[in-house]
Amino acid sequence: MKVIDTKLDGVKIVQLTKHGDKRGFFVERFNEAKFKEAGLPIRFAQDNHSRSSPGVLRGLHFQHTPPQGKLVGAVRGRIWDVAVDVRPNSKTFGEYVGVELSDENATLLWVPGGFAHGFCVLGDEMADVMYKVTETYNAPGEMGILYDDPDLNIPWPIKNPVVSDRDTKLQSFAQYKKNPVKW
Repeated sequence: MKVIDTKLDGVKIVQLTKHGDKRGFFVERFNEAKFKEAGLPIRFAQDNHSRSSPGVLRGLHFQHTPPQGKLVGAVRGRIWDVAVDVRPNSKTFGEYVGVELSDENATLLWVPGGFAHGFCVLGDEMADVMYKVTETYNAPGEMGILYDDPDLNIPWPIKNPVVSDRDTKLQSFAQYKKNPVKW
């Protein structure tokens, strides 16, 4: 396992070791000792699984009460996964990192509390996304920011995304900046 720091303090790319041959492959997705040694969380409260059709975009979501970290990976298909810094006192406030996660590249993204998260499905295949979270879901503690906010200027790699009605009504980044969460 190789852990790569990103430009956003705390957000990490985790490249897992993939063992393959003509039969397929094997990947160890979580190992408590290796995660602990790498400075990643080892306690998770919940595992989530979402399936999305080609062209779907989900996000940008975050939970602030309690702050929820996510360890995200694709177990089927390909996604472009994004983390946005929503910590107002951070030097990278409003900046993002994007990385492709797939069932073939054995890569995970660690998104700690204080970051909004979203992804879009790449290609013509459905995507199954599995993610471990550090805290259970708390609806009153959840917020979001518009995925296509011009202040964030995220270059989503799909055209005409399929977005939920809920996600099209999220606040702008300018609105969030007027009343940000105190992380």
